[in-house]
Amino acid sequence: MSLRANLIGVVMALAVFAAHAADNAIVVGQAIDLSGPNGSIGRDYVAGITTYFDSINVKGGINGRKIRYVVRDDHGDAAESARLVGSLIKQDRAAYMLGAIGAEATKAIIANPVFQQSRQVLFAPLADSSAVPSERALFWRPNIESEFDFILSYFQKLGVKKVGIATQDSVQSARAFQFVSSELARRGMSLVGVARVSDTPGANALSAQKLSATGARLVITMADTIGTAQFLKHYRKHDPATFFAGTSLINLATLSQMAGAKATEFTVFSQVVPNPGSNTTVLQAEHINMMKKFRDEPASALTLEGFAVGKTLVRSIQAEAAGRGGLQAMATSKTSFDLGGMTMLIDAKGNSLSRYVDIALFKRDGGLMF
Repeated sequence: MSLRANLIGVVMALAVFAAHAADNAIVVGQAIDLSGPNGSIGRDYVAGITTYFDSINVKGGINGRKIRYVVRDDHGDAAESARLVGSLIKQDRAAYMLGAIGAEATKAIIANPVFQQSRQVLFAPLADSSAVPSERALFWRPNIESEFDFILSYFQKLGVKKVGIATQDSVQSARAFQFVSSELARRGMSLVGVARVSDTPGANALSAQKLSATGARLVITMADTIGTAQFLKHYRKHDPATFFAGTSLINLATLSQMAGAKATEFTVFSQVVPNPGSNTTVLQAEHINMMKKFRDEPASALTLEGFAVGKTLVRSIQAEAAGRGGLQAMATSKTSFDLGGMTMLIDAKGNSLSRYVDIALFKRDGGLMF
């Protein structure tokens, strides 16, 4: 046989091997906002998930099967998210589905007939688990009430009584407003003013000015990253020192870039993962090392959350392969497991794995202190 024939045979064999490997891949799908109002959150989250999957694939995958992670941009549109999930399941043959951002997108995905027929569990949406009471979703992060409860407890201990709220028009914000309002009354704290966060600079400027005149010593934001940054810049023109607080669904790097270090001073944000810049635990150290190895962007709380979510999903897939059940079993097992210094334990409602909440404070130089 000639050398040319031998080479053709080798190439054909490699092609067959590659095709078999591709067919044998474990396909994980996700439709999430990468370019819309929460695009900065989605991009960081996906970067963390991708990093963990990359770290598994370079070791040969799961039982010899590589993970193929297919991500589609829903642009922040709930209907588009649901449509894309249907395509990921039917066309891309995704066997596992990671969630989108927000309760509306999560509900739309769960209601999609293709998803319904798939019998899959939607895993780790970046949304409030309390707003989506469904057996078809398993949340990784604690509910939003836990985050607001932590924030209010933190400032109550500091003796803060007068609170203002800056809120954006959305279903999530409306639910958050109801919860925080009732909690303020229960704690003997006063809601002294409410401002609407708008897309219009003039309206934001006027709302910020009015809220700053109320005497609030703490302003809680219930808006996305861009809306919060724009409102904060206007608010600081009138009040440079009042505490400003929000939840973990604010991308802190983007907030700092848009609002500036001067505006973010005296701002605090609840976090659902430990300090992403520390290597105190195995999980934190793995995240830092793998981000340096596979990514060219900095680590953040959202990349760490994505990394932890990826690690949790891989653990579930491994358990399923060993006959111990997958995500469904994880949701009903009521047993704890450790990710390397971070314990997962299903909550009383049976749809959220983590109870971890902490807080991050912007320092004078724009850096973060956890």
